[in-house]
Amino acid sequence: GKKILGVPVVADKDNMVSYIQKNWVDEVFFNPSEKTVISNEMIKSCASMGVTIHMKLAKLEVLGNNQIVEKMAGYTVLSSSIKMASPRDMFFKRTMDIVGGFVGVLMTGILTLFIAPIIKIKSPGPVFFSQIRVGKNGKKFKIYKFRSMYIDAEERKKELEAQNEMQGLMFKMEDDPRVTKVGRFLRKTSIDELPQFLNVLKGDMSLVGTRPPTEDEFARYTPYYRRRLCMTPGLTGLWQVSGRSDI
Repeated sequence: GKKILGVPVVADKDNMVSYIQKNWVDEVFFNPSEKTVISNEMIKSCASMGVTIHMKLAKLEVLGNNQIVEKMAGYTVLSSSIKMASPRDMFFKRTMDIVGGFVGVLMTGILTLFIAPIIKIKSPGPVFFSQIRVGKNGKKFKIYKFRSMYIDAEERKKELEAQNEMQGLMFKMEDDPRVTKVGRFLRKTSIDELPQFLNVLKGDMSLVGTRPPTEDEFARYTPYYRRRLCMTPGLTGLWQVSGRSDI
């Protein structure tokens, strides 16, 4: 005889099953809460009568709009991410990365024949530089570049941190004394980044994405900045094509 928000109450938890058994009911929506416990017997009884059952998982607006229900490890779960990508989307993106990475590695190999002697002459040491960077979801990998600095650059970085011209977690100087003369040209033209096509081919990076941070930058990340790593880091991205350090 009662009404809730204008809807008549026709049964309670004790006689709900018998009401469904004797009346016209197409579907049942269960809305469990901390105060309301729905027994397995109620659910089984509805299922045995062939009634369509809807079970509210949780009130999870905090997860955002990208939510899907799927199977995982034998459980039915509610999954959420900043951006959902289908297996088809991921397949095409990875295919593009493989093709682009293969072409890029070939180009880099040809250019290395000309660039390597110049790097060696201007500054004794290896042609290539490798450094541990942090990739998707915190996975660490070794990034490759043409060496544009003197071989003691990493040791001298701490001495120059007070002269950092970037706000935030990145380190950058306009006239970095650690950069060689040929290195300035390689950096200005982004030629020093070409060996990263190998990272793209290996799957550590993508053609397009955010730049992978260094370990010390990652160590100072807050949860807000950590979201940058929800996607595979890229060889180029929005920042690179929008003005780089000028913005």
